[in-house]
Amino acid sequence: MSQADTIYKTDALIAEDIDAYLETHQHKSLLRFITCGSVDDGKSTLIGRLLYDSKMIFEDQLEALQADSKRVGTQGQEIDFALLVDGLAAEREQGITIDVAYRFFATEKRKFIVADCPGHEQYTRNMITGASTADLAILLVDARKGIIVQTRRHAYLAHLIGVKNVVLAVNKMDLIGYDQDRYNAICDDFRAFVREAGIAENYTCIPISGLAGDNITSVSENTPWYQGATLMEHLETVELNNQQDQSKAFRMPVQWVNRPNLDFRGFSGLISTGSVKPGDAVRVLPSGKTSTVTKVVTLDGDLDEAVAGQSVTICFADEVDCSRGNVISVADNPPEVSDQFETTLVWMDDDPLHVGRSYWLKLGTQIVSATVQQPKYTVNVNTMEHLAAKTLELNAIGVAELATDKPIVFEPYADSRALGGFILIDKITNRTVGAGMLHFSLRRAQNVHWQATDIGREEHANLKNQKPRVLWFTGLSGSGKSTIANEVEKRLNLMNRHTFLLDGDNVRHGLNKDLGFTEADRIENIRRVGEVAKLMTDAGLIVLTAFISPFRAERDMVRAMMPEGEFVEIFVDTPLEVAEERDVKGLYKKARSGALKNFTGIDSPYEAPFNPEIRVNTVEMTAADAAEHIIRLLMPLK
Repeated sequence: MSQADTIYKTDALIAEDIDAYLETHQHKSLLRFITCGSVDDGKSTLIGRLLYDSKMIFEDQLEALQADSKRVGTQGQEIDFALLVDGLAAEREQGITIDVAYRFFATEKRKFIVADCPGHEQYTRNMITGASTADLAILLVDARKGIIVQTRRHAYLAHLIGVKNVVLAVNKMDLIGYDQDRYNAICDDFRAFVREAGIAENYTCIPISGLAGDNITSVSENTPWYQGATLMEHLETVELNNQQDQSKAFRMPVQWVNRPNLDFRGFSGLISTGSVKPGDAVRVLPSGKTSTVTKVVTLDGDLDEAVAGQSVTICFADEVDCSRGNVISVADNPPEVSDQFETTLVWMDDDPLHVGRSYWLKLGTQIVSATVQQPKYTVNVNTMEHLAAKTLELNAIGVAELATDKPIVFEPYADSRALGGFILIDKITNRTVGAGMLHFSLRRAQNVHWQATDIGREEHANLKNQKPRVLWFTGLSGSGKSTIANEVEKRLNLMNRHTFLLDGDNVRHGLNKDLGFTEADRIENIRRVGEVAKLMTDAGLIVLTAFISPFRAERDMVRAMMPEGEFVEIFVDTPLEVAEERDVKGLYKKARSGALKNFTGIDSPYEAPFNPEIRVNTVEMTAADAAEHIIRLLMPLK
């Protein structure tokens, strides 16, 4: 069979009946796959060849490709297929892939979206991004080099991210004379690695040449000893993830409450697994309320049944509280709900993980605050070793425990990407800093429950005839926080208010005596103080805290613990040079000499509040004046 016999043939159908062509094209299945492997293993060239052989290149693109190949290509006067994918100037100049490049193409049997992932270790986060939605990974190996460290790395990452099917494409067979023994040796080496690493996914070995086209779309005469399918045949017939998802229990994260008028109320979303039809008993989580499906609505009309991969609106027989972030599931087999987990975390930010800091966690349509504990270990994906670590740096992969501020609906990532995969977002910069996979909920999350009491914060506050508040004094060392807080408390005491002052130095003599002054310890220091302040406000007290609390994220974390309006941020605004000139405790002098490390304002940053409730300038005010100013702004306190 010639290569021309196997290449995409719908041109004739387009000319004969465009409507028939579009109808056929619309109902083709879609396979998402990635190409990965080490640098210069031919990933971009392979994708370029697939695009070329499937006739997905327009004439002007082909002309531009031929011109670019002569100007910046790596194949002499021949077509350099990699240039179809490597679109960044830096990629063409260096002959490497940097960013993830997505391309669409189609054959008679199936549509495809391919992600070309970079091979360099420094771009691991890009590879994770590309693999997160993939059904299959093509892992390329240079036939001359065999299985190398980066091959193992990307095989492990594909396994970690949940890619179930792997093609080991032994590329550049033309450069080793199509040597069968060399090909078999490479396949044997990979088989041994898969067994050692515990990667149980399906994998298929195929000898190819992306440049010459061997075994890409047609069987090559140069490898008569190979009796398997071509790469394209394999891509056209491999089972898709959504076909497997349809056999699982029904799950649909709610994206939107659809209420166009008073007579219609439905819940819209993408079905992640299973199927649903009118009459099915369903459960809304995390509330656990149940109802029955009355109809499944789409733009094209009501459906008798909807399956995984379809976007629908579901109507209930009962008035059930359900909103964005909830999950609708089959009633008798719901997913779990928890607030503490073990997770594998891939760190994707230049700044390291701050243990104990509050991040936004986004899982499907659910968004909650989450804190990550110190990693149990990181994984050296080159050797599979488990290494001790206090944090996670860029591209690091670690296992850690994670807690959310409220329960979320989840399933282990191994069972459901939709309900097991999440991202972490920095609350200040809105950067995506990490991607994670949930393993399981922690036992203590299931066994430790909140004990309800008859006397609550409202009764405690009424007994004291006041409204609980946290007056959070923040500013540089030497700004006067403790002095002003003390003056404010004296005035509140004279007004018969029930108060307690938590001072930064005092709590380090007991509650936080185990903490130092690293960034991670500062975060934990404020988290503990915030929890104590919350308990004290539950008791009805007005709590004053005097802490440098240098990071906005931690001050915002404490604010989020409190009911609306009960957290009052008071910025004691003192310029660094003034605070350093005061230097009552001699700390600035020690910091300048290098005797005191991680001192705020010298070698550790202070992030001033953007919009504090109260600002006092201690250059212009005495401590007594500042206290009077604060009291006037706070009154009445009930």
